[in-house]
Amino acid sequence: MRVVTYLGRLAAAALALAPTTFAAQNASTNEKQSTSILPSTFKPPQVFKNTNLVRNTNIDKGYVRDTINVVIENVDNSPQSQYFVPFQAEIIPFVGGFEAKDRNNADAAPFKTAHVEFDEYSPTQYYRIDLPKPLAPKEQLTMSITYHLLAQLTPVPPAITQAEKQYLSFTFNAYANSAYPTSKQRTKLKLNNQDTPDYDIVPPSSIKSDNSEDPTKSGNSLTYGPFNEVPAGAYQPVSARFDFTKPINRVETLERDFEISHWGGNLATEERYLLSNAGAGLKENFNRVQWTATKYYNPPTSALKELKIPLSPGARDPYFVDDVGNVSTSRFRRGDIDKGKKAMLELHPRYPVFGGWQYKFKIGWDRDARDHLRKTAEGEHVLRVPFLEGPRQNEGIYYERVKVRVILPEGAENVRWETGVPVEEVRESRYKTFMDTLGRTSLELTARNLCDDWTERDLVVMYEYPAMAAWRKPLTIVGSMLGVFGLVFALSRVDVSISGGK
Repeated sequence: MRVVTYLGRLAAAALALAPTTFAAQNASTNEKQSTSILPSTFKPPQVFKNTNLVRNTNIDKGYVRDTINVVIENVDNSPQSQYFVPFQAEIIPFVGGFEAKDRNNADAAPFKTAHVEFDEYSPTQYYRIDLPKPLAPKEQLTMSITYHLLAQLTPVPPAITQAEKQYLSFTFNAYANSAYPTSKQRTKLKLNNQDTPDYDIVPPSSIKSDNSEDPTKSGNSLTYGPFNEVPAGAYQPVSARFDFTKPINRVETLERDFEISHWGGNLATEERYLLSNAGAGLKENFNRVQWTATKYYNPPTSALKELKIPLSPGARDPYFVDDVGNVSTSRFRRGDIDKGKKAMLELHPRYPVFGGWQYKFKIGWDRDARDHLRKTAEGEHVLRVPFLEGPRQNEGIYYERVKVRVILPEGAENVRWETGVPVEEVRESRYKTFMDTLGRTSLELTARNLCDDWTERDLVVMYEYPAMAAWRKPLTIVGSMLGVFGLVFALSRVDVSISGGK
């Protein structure tokens, strides 16, 4: 058994990025990232002990989901409020959705977290959790820490035939990554199914309670531990290879536009996707005849052939377009607002998307603005829309970059926003369209490393819309028409005839 500690190998400078649970600001400039400079000798103070820790790693989708339930105890003589979670430097760019909550209080808001990023020479980086109140000496707290890891599943072999099974390999730490000693811990790995031809064995050790080897296999799960008295930073790399004959849906870029019209009472939505399959590639040329034959018995496949996108109940008039043109292989089922039943847009790409292939397309739909827009007693308008919708697939889908743009009516001012999604960049600009004078206010938010588990988070945009701004476009149209009529009338009074001189 190799036990490698993370501590004591840190570099000189650090950058802390703090994505708040509900971030709000005037979006006239880019969002600033908070920074903190740590000394070169920094390492997390050993003020906590994990009395009991259970890590559940779920890879039944095309990305990794980690949930760590841990009971922490303050072993220092003074109250403590900062808890650190370490990650390997090569993993940190793929971490998303990092959250920490009080497991015994489901209604409490998530704790404030910050990403502490070290320079390129540091092998370890951290997320910092700020407890809502300092933990007194010998006091305990039960936390639930959740996050997901993107692009950590490797196809083995990297190329297969059309009808062949796809196997993925995942390498991870048999112990939970921790900057503090742990009295007792266990790691449970949940796989896609029971077909697991290869997985590493951890030999017996003194920290195993019954001095036996790991893991214990039960159905589609592998369990490592329980381990006793695990030192801080313990690291035991292990791998598991398992069957995952499904597409690994990866959205490299998603651009979402919301355009609100007060006069038309409409909210137009458009999404532009750059989608790819991160699974195993084809080692032979694509066989269209063989693919067509599979439609009659529908075997498991690593190719993406269908996308199902739930939409809000009031969605209507959808369209589906790719680089070639309109795609007719789609189906739309309307929702029911009274029953809260969502609409469903089913898309069939123009061709099956195998491993390494890309598909670029856009979809759009309309909905009534009154279902998402309200006006407060103070006269402020509040727009509430989903930050992320997108496909809901059994195999999951993840997003490397999501850009959301909200185009407000011309003349909107004092724009503010709130969202439960960690946003990296905010920008405000002007968007000009038909008969605009100054241009519409456009709010752009950019987030990274999201997955389909984040589709329930809303984006709330608050703005003021003066009465004169609402009349700007009609007055512009009337003024333009009167100007044209006046010009025509003036020209008609000009005598352009040729007459002889006297």
